Amino acid sequence: MTQAPQQWTSLCSADEVPAGEARRFEPDGFPALAVFNVDGEFHVTDDLCTHGDASLADGWIEGEEVECPFHAGKFCLRTGEATAFPAEIPVQVYRCRVEDGTVQVLPPDPPTAE
Repeated sequence: MTQAPQQWTSLCSADEVPAGEARRFEPDGFPALAVFNVDGEFHVTDDLCTHGDASLADGWIEGEEVECPFHAGKFCLRTGEATAFPAEIPVQVYRCRVEDGTVQVLPPDPPTAE
């Protein structure tokens, strides 16, 4: 069975997220998302930390990692991998792009049947 192509969802203007900062957005059809601008390269993850009830958009960007403001767990912005304890469960990352000055995101790929 062929799946329908995924649609890009516009999140914000690239100008709304200055370099070195992050912002939280709540687009329809997604959980709350955090948009990170690392020196002009954008990354999008779920906003909610997998360890505690904290917004990753309120965390600190260190290179290509974000440090959660709740218990200082860290996540790789490229892969979602938990890189510092107490975070152990990866955070969902999303494919994103900047199109005509707008940050856009795709929903995650559906799980594959094994």
